[in-house]
Amino acid sequence: MLIVLFVLKKYIVILLFSGLGLVAFKADDYFEISKNLEIFADVYKQVNTSYVDEVKPGELIRAAINGMLASLDPYTNFYSEAQAEEYRYQVTGTFAGIGSSIRRIDDYVYIESPLDDFPAQKAGLLPGDKILEVDGQSMKGKKTDEVTDFLKGKAGTSFTLKIERVGYGVLDKTITRETIKVKNVSYHGIIEDNIGFIKLTGFTPNAGKEVQDALIDLKSKGATKVVLDLRNNGGGLLHEAINIVNVFVPKGATIVVTRGKFEEDNRTYKTLNSPVDTEIPLVILINTNSASASEIVSGALQDLDRAVLIGQNSFGKGLVQTTMSLNYNTSMKITTAKYYIPSGRLIQRLDYGNKVNGKAIAVADSAKKEYRTKNGRKVTDGEGIQPDVPVDELTYSKLAQALIKNDLLFKFANQFRSTHESIEEPLTYNVSDDVFYDFKKFISDKEYTYTTQTERDLEKLEKQAKDEKYFALLQEELTKLKKALESTKQSDLENHKAELKELLEYEIVKRYYFERGKVEVGFDDDLEWAKAKSILNNSNSYTNLLKVN
Repeated sequence: MLIVLFVLKKYIVILLFSGLGLVAFKADDYFEISKNLEIFADVYKQVNTSYVDEVKPGELIRAAINGMLASLDPYTNFYSEAQAEEYRYQVTGTFAGIGSSIRRIDDYVYIESPLDDFPAQKAGLLPGDKILEVDGQSMKGKKTDEVTDFLKGKAGTSFTLKIERVGYGVLDKTITRETIKVKNVSYHGIIEDNIGFIKLTGFTPNAGKEVQDALIDLKSKGATKVVLDLRNNGGGLLHEAINIVNVFVPKGATIVVTRGKFEEDNRTYKTLNSPVDTEIPLVILINTNSASASEIVSGALQDLDRAVLIGQNSFGKGLVQTTMSLNYNTSMKITTAKYYIPSGRLIQRLDYGNKVNGKAIAVADSAKKEYRTKNGRKVTDGEGIQPDVPVDELTYSKLAQALIKNDLLFKFANQFRSTHESIEEPLTYNVSDDVFYDFKKFISDKEYTYTTQTERDLEKLEKQAKDEKYFALLQEELTKLKKALESTKQSDLENHKAELKELLEYEIVKRYYFERGKVEVGFDDDLEWAKAKSILNNSNSYTNLLKVN
């Protein structure tokens, strides 16, 4: 055997290589693999024995593994035994903890948004609560993942959480951890005009069942049209994507074909169950963060002419990963196939087999192909899922970005909650001019500097003028422009009043209505939702979008 050639010169090489399995390699690869494994062992030996500072073998090898996998694609990852819980959550959506998102501001971590009916909410925690201690241990200076480790634990165990709440001071909360199963459908309801809205945030087990149940419930309450929101949904389990498509299309429809290196990776996935409704008008919302399983759902329903897609081009991930167990309770997720949706197109945007300076490049326009949907509409591969009705992505002003970055909206909402016991329902709540005035007063002594694009352009102009020896002639005019810009920026709070009010509404509503509030408060300024309503309320418009132009 090949291993005998190494004798016992480098036992690390023997251990590494013996675990790889000879059948995994082509004969031509044997020498290249054995040579490089021996080189790796030599490098490791020299670093371990000669490096000026003490090295940690586990960390060194892990860095080597990460570097190797990073050269492939971002989705092929190794998980150590310590990361098993993290990976399990990615796959199942289940963990043991308190059921709340958190965020770090300055030296402390704060409660961001407790999930309904889980320990954080049951204990009365609110968005904006500052986490001071966990079981007497200070959380000052700790990162979010470090605090998360303290909050997670075995289901049924209890701990004391010391928090600080604006207007109430320091409070102690006793919390009992539970098994947390995050819902895939975070919200569903009828908003207006008999339009049902389903917000899907994940593709963990039961995602298809949750969408099915949501649709049945909406129909029972009078929904005659449906919007499925896949924005910012990064995907998950492939079979759950099939199940979700199955809610809207007949049994036996081909949804995805996967193709890989081995025969077992070449599979055709079809719908297996009876659908809930194959006729109800359906709109799907997507954006640049809709990826993977989200693209299978949106792409398949587009290819089958079963839904109208609204929003922005999706992320463009056409790769399939398989989980593999390794020694010592470690595991890895490895890309094993590419998937093709019903029209036959591969929506992968980046070519990881063709890198420039270590970075994958986009599929060239010349390599993209045109395909046809069931009705004969043109669609293109190599660039994610293209919406049938494009809507420009919402962008915030530089002022708003600065306020968000400095957590001033979040901090003001904390103060507001301390002096207001209740507010209106999310669908009707609006920030008044009085509240906006209070916000301006709140930030009047706070730091939130920002640079506008005009200021950047002016700086470039000044530099160019100096380079070309025109600065002396233009200095007076440039100074006037700078002063004018400063004066205008002082009015930015009023100029961007509508935008800032919407952002304030989101932060304030969160503190009273949690997950439901986060969804419902956004409807009044949601451009994609507005377009969906317009199309669904015009049957001719909806039908024409699914026809060949």
